[in-house]
Amino acid sequence: MPVSLARAAAFEILLRIETTQAYASELLHSSRFAKLSPADHGLLTELVMGVLRWRGVLDKKIAAFSSQSLTKLDLEVLTALRLGVYQVLFLDRVPKHSAVNESVELVKSAHKRSAAGLVNAVLRKIERAPSHLDDRSAHPDWLVERWTRIYGSEIASKICEYNQSAPEITVRVGSPPPSKSAKGGASSMSNLGTAAPTCLTDELRDEGIQLEPGNLLSTAFRVRSGDTMRTKAFRERRLIIQDEASQLVALLVGTGDNILDCCAAPGGKTRIMAERNPQAMVVAMDLHPRRARLLRKLVTARDVHVVAADARNMPFGGNFDRVLVDAPCLGTGTLARNPEIKWRLKPEDLPRLRKYQTEILLSAMHHLAPAGRIVYSTCSLEPEENSEVVEIALAANPSFRLVNCRDELQKFQASGEVTWEHIDSLLSGPYLRTIPGAHPCDGFFATIIARE
Repeated sequence: MPVSLARAAAFEILLRIETTQAYASELLHSSRFAKLSPADHGLLTELVMGVLRWRGVLDKKIAAFSSQSLTKLDLEVLTALRLGVYQVLFLDRVPKHSAVNESVELVKSAHKRSAAGLVNAVLRKIERAPSHLDDRSAHPDWLVERWTRIYGSEIASKICEYNQSAPEITVRVGSPPPSKSAKGGASSMSNLGTAAPTCLTDELRDEGIQLEPGNLLSTAFRVRSGDTMRTKAFRERRLIIQDEASQLVALLVGTGDNILDCCAAPGGKTRIMAERNPQAMVVAMDLHPRRARLLRKLVTARDVHVVAADARNMPFGGNFDRVLVDAPCLGTGTLARNPEIKWRLKPEDLPRLRKYQTEILLSAMHHLAPAGRIVYSTCSLEPEENSEVVEIALAANPSFRLVNCRDELQKFQASGEVTWEHIDSLLSGPYLRTIPGAHPCDGFFATIIARE
């Protein structure tokens, strides 16, 4: 029997993720799969993201019913088994026999015909066996143990639960904030027309996009229905998909005449800073030339200068009055969106990244003008990448001090830009700290550092 387009594409993407360190979100939206029907692309996304989110559980099931250990299975065989088990356990709308038969066909098409019997037998056994699903077991044990030690068992469970569901799609519409009336993210739909340009919201509605106000910010909107990536506004880069916590980090940078974004790609935060500072000169850097080129396409403002360079050794002099260091990190605050990350991480990555992040922050501090401010941020839940980096950098530079993020959040709340009522829940001491599951957004850390 032929393999469906969606399953064949999912098989290809999952193999590429395992062998090339590619990211699911980039592959899913690549031109190679753009011609799939909306239904096929929806199933493709469900299969890829589902297998990546639940890989730990899937592998335990396979190990329990396979006559061979996972380490002895060819990657093509293991991938076909993961796809089949995910459909059997999670997708009620997919006939079980189709999931089993097409997984067998995938193995055959990958020139692993000798494993077809094993795949069929394992999937039939799992289909008949009772199953229990655990959010924690869908994560590496060492990560769950870390989060339990750092945040406590209850928060660790919330993080794991949040990571196992597709997060809400949030878009940003750059516009003045609505009047100060909404609390806790529960602003009324009447504010939607005030906060977003009417022409754009009307345009999106005409294309079948239903928006609701964001949870944290007045300029953020949650997509309730419709495919934003197929809209004209998205293709023309007038509509940006960006998590609310990520948007909030960019707001903390504030206003200035000369702004530096040290690790700028993909460019969502750069764009916010440029929009909020239309008269400023903004320099956006990224280490990788390809990412810098993509950044240039997203951020089209005339006074944004894109540079491909290492932020630890900046190829220019001069000082900036506002600097953003959104440092490369483990990304453990974004596992709901990027589930493949959790299977790549190792505890020994932390010291290496902490050293790298500290070097970038120290370099940025040398380029900060007197009375200027740096925002250091990550999308990591790990203290080694967050508060520990800040403490090391401050110890080496006594002329710098922390600014309490609470002061800035209160200003945003007073102006109506922040609509989340309980701002203290967004804080850990002087730092911004959002936690997936505890907050309706990705996990971000940010701090403000001022130069005397």
